[in-house]
Amino acid sequence: MPQNRRLTLVQMEAGQTGTVVQILGGLGLTRRLEAFGIRPGMRVTKISSMLLRGPVTLRVGSAQVAIGFGMASRALVQVDIST
Repeated sequence: MPQNRRLTLVQMEAGQTGTVVQILGGLGLTRRLEAFGIRPGMRVTKISSMLLRGPVTLRVGSAQVAIGFGMASRALVQVDIST
């Protein structure tokens, strides 16, 4: 059985779900992502992203949020294995 993969929110494909495991940034970035509900232990589903470094749209709990490419590239997610 393959191991779960760790990817950034940018690297995830639309429709993939996973658990946030780490934020690769300082206190300011961590607090800003926490304001959107994106913190270690939270489950997120990537809805879509734009080409060429555009925003990334996610489902976090019952909310849908869009964050910038830079912030999305700093959040590591343990992606669920698809069956």
